[in-house]
Amino acid sequence: MASILSFPLPKPGSATVIPKASSVPITSSPPPAETLDQRFGRKGIKFLESAGDVPTVELTVRNGSSVKVQIPSGHVTSYKPKVYWKDDGFEEVLYTLPSNGNSFSSPAPPPSRGGIGLAFNDLSDPNSKGSLLKTSEWTVKDVDSDSIDAVQVELCSTSGSLELTYVVSLYPLCVATAVIVKNNGRKAVNLAGAILTHFRMKGRSGAGVRGLKTCSYCTLPPLSSHYEILSPSEAVKTEDPGFFSFGWEAEKKPGEWSVQGVPFTVLKHKLSRVYAAPPADRLKEFYNTTPSKYEVLDQGRELFFRFIRMGFEDIYLSSPGSVSRKYGKDYFICTGPASMLVPIIINPGEEWRGAQVIEHDNL
Repeated sequence: MASILSFPLPKPGSATVIPKASSVPITSSPPPAETLDQRFGRKGIKFLESAGDVPTVELTVRNGSSVKVQIPSGHVTSYKPKVYWKDDGFEEVLYTLPSNGNSFSSPAPPPSRGGIGLAFNDLSDPNSKGSLLKTSEWTVKDVDSDSIDAVQVELCSTSGSLELTYVVSLYPLCVATAVIVKNNGRKAVNLAGAILTHFRMKGRSGAGVRGLKTCSYCTLPPLSSHYEILSPSEAVKTEDPGFFSFGWEAEKKPGEWSVQGVPFTVLKHKLSRVYAAPPADRLKEFYNTTPSKYEVLDQGRELFFRFIRMGFEDIYLSSPGSVSRKYGKDYFICTGPASMLVPIIINPGEEWRGAQVIEHDNL
């Protein structure tokens, strides 16, 4: 009969000397640490923890669409949806860059920039500088799956008295990122927040957004975060349009409001805007709010993606124009739901929820 033990049994008839118990010291070695994949891994959810690499979780659904999330930083670095019927019809739609060679160790920057990242600033603390997540490190709290058509990972972190939960969910035709912020302190907190997505484009002239006609907007820098590609000051800096001067108009100064007059916003020029109800309008009994969804178009690849906001009040949108050449041959834009003009107020013991869904039907 074959042995199920991992070591060979002694041969029959061979002499085996059993030493006295007192002559052999008893030592016990701790069991090996359980890996993330052993604890949380399942079909469609794979944890990668190679030596020297950043711990990452990869989510995959039945049609082959996938998402990668770096665990310590909570940074979504890859989203490859299936967008064509052909077998290899997967396209990377996120724009991600290495972060100046820095490895992740809080409060150092994460090992990559761009992608999808959270940005939250504490407005209730006058001494707070930049993102309150810069010194936070995310850990895996739980995972869930519904067969292999819906998978998700839940990360958790803390920042002072705030308890944060970040959930990334993948489906065959969409990816969702949701955040829950709970105030465990004794005072209310005022936050400015956003979920910012850096979207890869095939060409500069083919990048655009549809669905913001009649919306009010003004020039505004993005919230500072350690995922940013363009800093807030660089994002609002004016540029020379050069060869792309046809149809170009200089952006308004910060604080000057305009109304989107066309259904399609071309993003070949440099801009940094927040689409929101102006503060003066918010004092009225009735006023127009930003739409809950809009579309990002990549005409070069003939793809479009629908962005849906939940919980957040505004929409942030920026494009780098000619500055994109500093970061590589591909073009990119940055957009996502935000609450930048009117703070998110979370009272003691309460929680706030916000989310972004990116969906498509390119198939």
